[in-house]
Amino acid sequence: MKSLKKYHVRLVITAIMIAIFTPTFVASSFQKTFATGIYAISYELDDSKCSFDKTNETTLHGVCELPFKNYSKNDVQFTIEFYKRYSFEDEIPMVSLMNNTAPYRVKLRGNGTKRVIIETNIDISKMENQIDGGEATGVNIIIKSGRRSRKL
Repeated sequence: MKSLKKYHVRLVITAIMIAIFTPTFVASSFQKTFATGIYAISYELDDSKCSFDKTNETTLHGVCELPFKNYSKNDVQFTIEFYKRYSFEDEIPMVSLMNNTAPYRVKLRGNGTKRVIIETNIDISKMENQIDGGEATGVNIIIKSGRRSRKL
């Protein structure tokens, strides 16, 4: 009992660390070994980006680069849609404008890595606050295959 009191703080800190890191480790391990379909797809959110340039008074050209890795041995096909996770009242949702021609179809080879580049022209003639250009990083997407979907 005396030793339990002596190491109580260490045990609590160890338990907290296990509770924090175990779910991430288990999910990552599952994805890399057992998952199939869109659940075997990893998306590098921090390496994703979109850029926007106004080409004329009514058109905004958008280009997004989205890095994926397929941990399954089988090819995986899915569609991509964009969404803005946190939207402020005065903020123009640039990334979600990419949905004008969505969904975008993607096929990843088994155990393959691919940087998907999506380009589209966006009609901004009816927008009140037009955008001249800009960039976004950490692009939030939804991938879908059949009835299954994942927000990444």
